[in-house]
Amino acid sequence: MDIVKIIGVGLIALIIIVVIRQYKPEFTMYVSIIAGAIILFLVLDKVTGIITLLTSLSKKTGINSEYLSILLKITGIAILTEFAVSICKDAGETAIASKVDLGGKIIIISMSIPIISALLEIIMKIIP
Repeated sequence: MDIVKIIGVGLIALIIIVVIRQYKPEFTMYVSIIAGAIILFLVLDKVTGIITLLTSLSKKTGINSEYLSILLKITGIAILTEFAVSICKDAGETAIASKVDLGGKIIIISMSIPIISALLEIIMKIIP
C-alpha cells in the first residue's frame, strides 16, 4: 500500500521537524523539502501509469495527442505550484506563496488557450 509509505514519510518528517525546531529551526524547511521530494518520488510510478492509460485512451478515441500533452503539462504545473506554495507557507512566507499560486494559475490559463479555442470551434459547429 503506497498510501502507508506516504503517510509514514509524512509522519517521520513531522517528528523530525518537531525535534529539529527546538535546536535548529532553520533546518526544518530542508526536512520539509526532502520529505516532499520523497513523496513525489513514491507517486511517480502511479503518474506514469496514468499517463500511459490516458495516452492509450486518446489513441482509441481519436483525440488529438497535442491536447492530451497540454492537459498533462497543466496537471504537472498545478502539482508543482501547490508543492512550492506549501513550502512557502511552511516557511511562513504567505505573501510569496500567494504570488507563486497566482503565477501558476496564469500559466495554466495561458497554456489552456488551444483547448479552449478548439472547444469553442466545436460549439460553433454544433450551433447553427
